[in-house]
Amino acid sequence: MCQLRAVLERDGKEEPVMESITALDVVDDGVVLSTFFEEPMKIDGVRVRRIDFLGGLLVLQPIGESGGSHGDH
Repeated sequence: MCQLRAVLERDGKEEPVMESITALDVVDDGVVLSTFFEEPMKIDGVRVRRIDFLGGLLVLQPIGESGGSHGDH
């Protein structure tokens, strides 16, 4: 079973958001993160920047901030 840890990347720093994420839903204005034992957490104004499946890391980024050399799509 694979569980992710979420961080918010802002100004070159990663801020912890949630541990042991079991599900991710992308919604119009952000994401909803779920775990086994907590209520789902909706985070507005972010997008998925990167998912590292081997490292168990989900990186979120505020919408409108540049994502580095990959550019915006």
